[in-house]
Amino acid sequence: MTKAGVRRKGAALGLALLAACSAGGCGGPGADLSPTAAPASRDSPSPTATSPARLCTRIIAYWSRRALSGDTYGDYQSMGLSDGQYEILRTVVDAARAERERTGDEGAGRLIDRRARTACEKRYRNGGPTGGPWG
Repeated sequence: MTKAGVRRKGAALGLALLAACSAGGCGGPGADLSPTAAPASRDSPSPTATSPARLCTRIIAYWSRRALSGDTYGDYQSMGLSDGQYEILRTVVDAARAERERTGDEGAGRLIDRRARTACEKRYRNGGPTGGPWG
């Protein structure tokens, strides 16, 4: 194909895209084009943002199960935990080991979920960690 042919195809494609945007409307990246979409405020958090307490609960429960099964590696930082979250993890795992002896793996799993949620909700009750500057 000649250079002139390539230019004509490129120009035709550009005109087709321009026509499509003119007819259907083009938004920016991630734009919601539904007629009921409310404009997002720059100051408001995402409606799907995970709260610090819920995120803490998830990560503590995950690593607690891994630790209980003997499948962990590294220190708290390699797990993505703060010092305060690691303290929660150690407490939860200790309690889960004792619970596993009494009631088995299912009971230990329920205890992990319950204790992680309770400790993380307490830790993040005001939106941020409550254990000092290093969290």
